[in-house]
Amino acid sequence: MIEVQHLSKSFGERIILEDISAVMEAGKCNLIIGTSGSGKTVLTKCMVGLFTPEKGKILFNGKNMLEMEQDERKMLRQQIGMLFQGTALFDSMTVEENVLFPLNMFTKWTAAEKRKRATEVLDRVNLKDAHKKYPAEISGGMKKRVGIARAVVMNPQYLFCDEPNSGLDPQTSMVIDKLIQEITREYNITTIVVSHDMNSVMEIGDHIIYLHQGRKQWEGSNKDIIFSKNELLNKFIFASEFLQDAKELRMMEQIKSNPPS
Repeated sequence: MIEVQHLSKSFGERIILEDISAVMEAGKCNLIIGTSGSGKTVLTKCMVGLFTPEKGKILFNGKNMLEMEQDERKMLRQQIGMLFQGTALFDSMTVEENVLFPLNMFTKWTAAEKRKRATEVLDRVNLKDAHKKYPAEISGGMKKRVGIARAVVMNPQYLFCDEPNSGLDPQTSMVIDKLIQEITREYNITTIVVSHDMNSVMEIGDHIIYLHQGRKQWEGSNKDIIFSKNELLNKFIFASEFLQDAKELRMMEQIKSNPPS
């Protein structure tokens, strides 16, 4: 679990985050959504230690990261997996070598132990036959799966995903969403997803935080969002007439399946 308490961050005179408080729960996909410039990326960079906020606390299982000694922070970073927007794979390395990279950097395992673990995670993301291929030889969806395998190869407690569906077609996006959700639940990971993809919000949004101009404007689940009366959120999520109609349809379906007593 990650808990953010009254977090504020500025760059010079510009306030980026103001008094943000939220709890990211283990075993759930915690989504951070909002328009460009809303503070999503800055919030996640604060949580992984790349930015230092002026105010507030960032608690990892009850321990404030901002008060940790250097060695303790280093240990914490090894418990964090990252899935980057552009996957950030090494072009000169094979799929297997990319997944082995964190193990080579941070463990003293034997070569056989590392290969066994890499095989386990590549099998888990359905890439059994891609070990010896290079990134240029595989599709965008496969690259994302390699990125997921590399992000979880160290058995992290926390997984940060930056726009995991960027550049993917809708069908492949759904596959990646489902994979992230399954891995989150299987390993009880605290997963944080920054996303603009409304399909992701509706499909895997166990817990959603909506930011607008550096402030938290709404918090809830993908089930709650259908009934939200927050005007800013509704304009962001249901921007088109088609999506507004889809919202009304979902509301009717949920009312039918859960009629008021």
